[in-house]
Amino acid sequence: MRKAAPGRPIVLASASPRRSGLLRQWGLKFRVMPSRVSENTKLKKPSLIVKELALRKALSVAGRISVGLVIGADTIVVLKGEIIGKPSGEKDAENILSQLNGTSHRVYSGIAIVDAAAGTAVTDYEVSRVKMRRIAAADIKRLSKKHMDKAGAYAIQEKSDAFVEKIEGDYFNVVGLPYEKLKKALAKFGVVIKKA
Repeated sequence: MRKAAPGRPIVLASASPRRSGLLRQWGLKFRVMPSRVSENTKLKKPSLIVKELALRKALSVAGRISVGLVIGADTIVVLKGEIIGKPSGEKDAENILSQLNGTSHRVYSGIAIVDAAAGTAVTDYEVSRVKMRRIAAADIKRLSKKHMDKAGAYAIQEKSDAFVEKIEGDYFNVVGLPYEKLKKALAKFGVVIKKA
């Protein structure tokens, strides 16, 4: 099984340990180069936002290397039409979790792959629906301190959180990297990943 086309190492333009963990789980060899670009955008449609930001991150890193396939990703949570990003602090995280408590929301993740040498790019996105359990205020306060770096201030893969009741769609999308969409995008560059 090929991990990458010859001479094209894979670079993840994200410092997210969850995304790194998924890529390792799927058998990819890669290095991490966080993009640190602005995530401000004038776009309003969630699918366009995550694709644009994923591409912005990938292009930023691709501009710093001469050869390689750069994977960029962006995830947002949408509740009743309102976009919820990463919390700015513990109080904000507590407010976000209180808003999500007992509701259903959508998680959008955008991906972009840029070939640094050729300048070619592929973008895509996935959306999943997440139903949250209703939990006590004390549990919300406790959980609000845990996931400051995650859109929506929660982490689906944390079994001890038990905040998520049901997911419709790609589980890995909620973690931060949609498996099927990433697999198809990487295949366009001759890269094969393991079955999730």
